[in-house]
Amino acid sequence: MTAPGLSHSEESGRTLARQPQIWGSVPLRNPDFVGREELLEQLRLRLIELGGATAVLPEALHGMGGVGKSQTVVEYIYRHAVEYDIVWWIPSEHPTTIRSSFVDLAKRLGIKASSAETAVPSVLETLRSGVADRRWILVFDNAEHPDVVRPFLPTGLGHVVVTSRNAEWAGVARTVEVDLFTRDESIELLRRRGGGNITDSDADRLADALGDLPLAVEQAASWRAQTGMPVAEYVDLLEKNSAELLKAGATGEYELPVAAAWNVPLNRLKTDRRGALELLQVCAFFSPEPISRSLFTGVRGAPVPDALGEAFSDPIKLNQAIREINRYSLAKIDHSRNTIQLHRLVQAVLRDQLDHSQWENMRHSVHLMLVNGDPGDPENSANWPVYADLLPHAINSRAVDCQDSWVRTLVTNLVRYLTSSGDYQGALSLAENAWDAWKKTLGETHVDTLVIGRYRGNALRRVGRTPDSRDVNNHVYKLMRENLGEDHEATIAMADVLLIVPRSEGKLYEERDLAEKTLERAQRVFGEDDPATLRYANAYASFLRTAGEYFTARELDETILRRRTAILGGTHSATLNTRSGLAMDIRECGLYVQACQTQEETSSLATEVLGRDHPATIGGDRCLAVARRKAGFHDRAMELTEDVYNRYRLRHGEGHIDTVTSMMDMATELRHMGELEKSLDFGVRSVSDFEHVYYPEHPFVMIATTNLAVTRRLMGDVEEARRLNERAVAGFLSRLDEDHPYTLVARANLASDLAELGEVDEARRTDEDTLERSKRKLGEEHPTTLAVAHNLSIDLNLLGNRDEAAILHTNTSASFRTVLGDDHPATLAASQNVRANCDTDTMQL
Repeated sequence: MTAPGLSHSEESGRTLARQPQIWGSVPLRNPDFVGREELLEQLRLRLIELGGATAVLPEALHGMGGVGKSQTVVEYIYRHAVEYDIVWWIPSEHPTTIRSSFVDLAKRLGIKASSAETAVPSVLETLRSGVADRRWILVFDNAEHPDVVRPFLPTGLGHVVVTSRNAEWAGVARTVEVDLFTRDESIELLRRRGGGNITDSDADRLADALGDLPLAVEQAASWRAQTGMPVAEYVDLLEKNSAELLKAGATGEYELPVAAAWNVPLNRLKTDRRGALELLQVCAFFSPEPISRSLFTGVRGAPVPDALGEAFSDPIKLNQAIREINRYSLAKIDHSRNTIQLHRLVQAVLRDQLDHSQWENMRHSVHLMLVNGDPGDPENSANWPVYADLLPHAINSRAVDCQDSWVRTLVTNLVRYLTSSGDYQGALSLAENAWDAWKKTLGETHVDTLVIGRYRGNALRRVGRTPDSRDVNNHVYKLMRENLGEDHEATIAMADVLLIVPRSEGKLYEERDLAEKTLERAQRVFGEDDPATLRYANAYASFLRTAGEYFTARELDETILRRRTAILGGTHSATLNTRSGLAMDIRECGLYVQACQTQEETSSLATEVLGRDHPATIGGDRCLAVARRKAGFHDRAMELTEDVYNRYRLRHGEGHIDTVTSMMDMATELRHMGELEKSLDFGVRSVSDFEHVYYPEHPFVMIATTNLAVTRRLMGDVEEARRLNERAVAGFLSRLDEDHPYTLVARANLASDLAELGEVDEARRTDEDTLERSKRKLGEEHPTTLAVAHNLSIDLNLLGNRDEAAILHTNTSASFRTVLGDDHPATLAASQNVRANCDTDTMQL
């Protein structure tokens, strides 16, 4: 209800002056909103009834199309805006748009979540826990399917409103049914929009002809306001249009008045403003969400009628068409956002006036306009808002069914955008739709079908369906080799994807060798500096790391970084990924402090550019946490390790490989902090979960096992530590060799177990052999080599070789000071003659 003495526009101005702290995408208020007082009061009471309850059920408004569900909620929002600190409007026809809206809301709430997988649970938890006692209201607009929307509904000290045409919401939420206008409300709107120059009898007759359907009444009022047409003449037009619509088969009880009312101005446009009519017709094939006017600019080759083609090629004529549409209130024009938006029911009316060939041409024109708006780089986070706007229109217009190769590229780019932004479920859904459609129209062996098949396999892996992903990838690769050849770009890319197979089987050397072959083929086909070649080179460098070839990996990553920086720029996600890989190389080469400094800079930049919860950022932060630990900064390492673990749990859940890896990091860092009981718990779970992800003797399981063994020994369970390290050594040797750094670390820790158990001579022999191998593999000044040398000096001393032990200890302690610094924990431990413990990492970002 308007405040006493204030018009709606004046009240709106006052409300906006006291706007909530967070105000997101709420549609513009209708200055001619009338009536609905009882309905608005019902909604207010329903929401108030919930009070401060923590289990908030959504209020669902539903009814036939055109009754004003969304507009009623918009009015409620503006009237009660001062009661809320957070108001957020969520287009809810597609899950992908809901997730995108949650990403935006997360940013406004100060939650550093750039991906949908972290934004959704983070926002829900923040709203549930109170958001610093701020009151909030979320509106899920056009939420047709309760099962789709239900996972996004928050609880807490706030309100949820759902608008929908689906009566099934009655079983999910308290409902308020929006009905037709009362006759008095229809008359009030006709008077307000018409300037009051309508008699009671004429208003009553017109409202009756329109069936009191709000959308139809609003259109009629707008038409009369612009034309001054007498009511009798307008009613005659309505009756004529209704008869024609009935004859054509339009029999919907509520849709018919809307169609009849809209045909009045549409027929005028058909005669006088053909370009405006055709612009409306093409908009009927977009999503009901706002359409950026930029999509209409510079369109070439679209199969549109002549008048619309002229408008597309002439900015003046396009502006004239939009002004004409706005004049008769045929669409919502939002000048602040530079968008145009049609009601879904009006879209249906417009589509029904076209024949099949016109349908196809208009829909294809939409596809070409969307291509016109494609930035072409879906991995670049700066382009994600653009792709988020394009996505609902591509889905609604069935872009996956288009036969144009550029449109298929757009669909593929949208899948890549969804993957890059972390919406893996959305990526899988769109990829599977495209895969099914393109198999039917193009055939399974067409290059575009195979490429989308690769992204489908990737999405399956991202959502945790690893066996399905493996089956899809193998099938697609077989078809690529047979139909495209080994040197085709798509085949090379697929070969790179298939490297996850030897990784899953623990065949790290085979993985490295296959990656080298893929890189060599890419260099031959694309050249050294092609972005695709650099991508394969980056993958090869990471496989060199897991194969234990740290110095070779470092040299390669330095080359890749120079080239990627020159070609892609220093802030591109691919460049940042290489920087993190290089920091890991530097770390594993033994330069812990330098690695830490390098990754600090990279992580800061990644957070700024990609967002805190982008996969590349979290992976880089995990690398930084390990670097801090190696550099001896345990307090800061512990803080970041726990943060990464929680972010991975929130993003993927407990059983995901990233979560399990960070769980192992937690075990190791807790051990360094002296919290052995907690370390043991995390260590046992990490071994078990790694076994579930891979298999019991996989090298990554062995890494977690040898790290766990150190905790066991420090807690006094030396026999169990020995058993674990013997298992780790055997496991490493089954897939790797005796000189791999993983094996060296396990054997170094096994020697400590033997010494603790009194088998000092066996410990000495093990340390001597490990020391020689470590010198050859890692170098004499590498911290792992120094740790083994230090432990050997203790062995020698226990066996009575005190002079030899003293010399070795003195030299090793001096090297520790030189390499790590005087205050590093390893240096201090060596000076106190405390046995060194070794740990290692999976080398994954």
